[in-house]
Amino acid sequence: MSCIFCRIIAREIPAEILYENEGAVAILDVNPIHYGHALVIPKKHYKDFLEVPEEELGGMMRAVHIVAHAIVKSYALEGFNFFSNNGSIAGQSIFHFHIHITPRYANDNIRFVLQLKKYDDTTIRTTAEKIRAAIQE
Repeated sequence: MSCIFCRIIAREIPAEILYENEGAVAILDVNPIHYGHALVIPKKHYKDFLEVPEEELGGMMRAVHIVAHAIVKSYALEGFNFFSNNGSIAGQSIFHFHIHITPRYANDNIRFVLQLKKYDDTTIRTTAEKIRAAIQE
């Protein structure tokens, strides 16, 4: 078992466990964006979000909800982010699905640099049709 998250879940290596339920474990990230940055990890190994069976997502989201509330309360936060990187192109570095919860502060200089696009009438319609067709498959 070489996956660091699987080893944490098996209690083979130490971690600061914040919360645990039937399907997920929440730990402090050892390389936090801000103190209190937590990771919610499914107990079973799944490479990314798309591998997680739908019936297991509820337990994970309950854990995210509980831990996010606790982080907001602990640090008297005005905001936080929760996110997941899926695939190396998206920044995933540990290939065991996980959700980050990180505190946010005014002027913390964390920015997602976006180059937003605009749809024309045809492109928005064909894009929606393409996605709806994939959902129906």
